[in-house]
Amino acid sequence: MITKNLTLLRIPPVVDEGYEPKGRYVDVAGIRTYVTGPSDANKAILAVYDIFGFYPQILQGADILATGNAEQSYQVFMPDFFNGSPAKMEWYPPTTDEHKAALTEWFKDALWSTHQPKIPGILQAAEELNINIKSWGIIGYCWGGKMANLVAGDESQLFKVAVQTSPARIDAGEAARVTIPTMLLASNGESVEDVKAYEESLSVPKYVERFEDQVHGFMSARADLKDDKVKAGYEKGYRLALKFFHEHL
Repeated sequence: MITKNLTLLRIPPVVDEGYEPKGRYVDVAGIRTYVTGPSDANKAILAVYDIFGFYPQILQGADILATGNAEQSYQVFMPDFFNGSPAKMEWYPPTTDEHKAALTEWFKDALWSTHQPKIPGILQAAEELNINIKSWGIIGYCWGGKMANLVAGDESQLFKVAVQTSPARIDAGEAARVTIPTMLLASNGESVEDVKAYEESLSVPKYVERFEDQVHGFMSARADLKDDKVKAGYEKGYRLALKFFHEHL
């Protein structure tokens, strides 16, 4: 459990529009990857985006995680699993038969079972780029939240800590397999019952909080940072995530 006192942890001012990413794109294990943070950091975070890919809000989040606090810096790697073809924002939530069909078709190439096997190779390639990396954490957003949950059980030897935000398809049965410290930051788009069951099934150090006033994806592409309420939830989410990484990575 971590303290709810966030006053000691600062993050850079959040830019609500026109954000200019601080990282760069490099090839990591044959995948175009956004990389940010010190190139000699000894701790790294694998960031797994949502279905909308490299939106400014999620790139800003990666930059916050990389250099958001003087206590500890991280190098953050965000691979483009969707190879430049993310889902379109207008498809979600699907309100027409056309959007439903498009999203269903798109998901055929976005199965977690297709992309999870790539993760060990990504980490290995990243460690060749930065030989100082000694430990890894993972953060996943929505689609990526499910991925973080899966690797926290199946690939836990590769990571020391996992963070999920607005995770897709929460499954308490999968929580029982998780073996590393885990944080879940839920929105009002996830079932209260599912979140509670998942939390109760975790037997590792954990932190779970529900942001009742935030929509699904409030820390990534769907965050309208020009809305003060959304911006406050976004900032709090990243403060919590950084604190959890500081304590367990």
